[in-house]
Amino acid sequence: MTNQDDTPPIHEERAAGSPPPVVPTAPPDNDVENQTPSHARTTGTGIGVGGILRRWKREDLLRRGSLALRGLALVFSLLAFIIMASNKHGHGNNFDEYEEYRYVLAIAILATLYTVLQSFRHARELSTGREMSQRRTLALADFIGDQIMAYLLISSSSSAIPLTNRMREYQNNLFTDAAASAISMAFLAFVALALSAIISGYKLSTQSYI
Repeated sequence: MTNQDDTPPIHEERAAGSPPPVVPTAPPDNDVENQTPSHARTTGTGIGVGGILRRWKREDLLRRGSLALRGLALVFSLLAFIIMASNKHGHGNNFDEYEEYRYVLAIAILATLYTVLQSFRHARELSTGREMSQRRTLALADFIGDQIMAYLLISSSSSAIPLTNRMREYQNNLFTDAAASAISMAFLAFVALALSAIISGYKLSTQSYI
């Protein structure tokens, strides 16, 4: 007959003064951080995808905005060129007799050529999705070109406004009206290129050409 006192104990008696054993517990249901995979916490996969999509939408909007502004600048500078070039109404009423009006015409021609090339390039990049050079290089060229043309347009308009105002003091005819219209178109082209220069500066500062 077996003695019950000889049966080995199920648990060994822990030494006096030793800490109780640590029993692992399951994470609580509301512990979101522990339930999130480690790669998702470190890389931020969910947030990154949304940020990329928002960035793509912003870039597409800025691309279309740049193209629209350059298209407007092209229309206004072309109108300034046509109106001023056709402003010939006899001796004393020909634009080429005045240095200020010749200056407006020359800058309108330059602005027309510049905006034609820029609009063509941006339309091509939008349609093909490919860029002709590095983003930073193109952004720098756009920023400098927009600023130079905007300055020349406002300079030509400012130089022709005083002459037109003096001429209107003693005559207000088709010649002065056409000159004022050409100056107004040059000023509107300046506004469009100035706004385009702001977008170009933003793209250059973020080093993310649109």
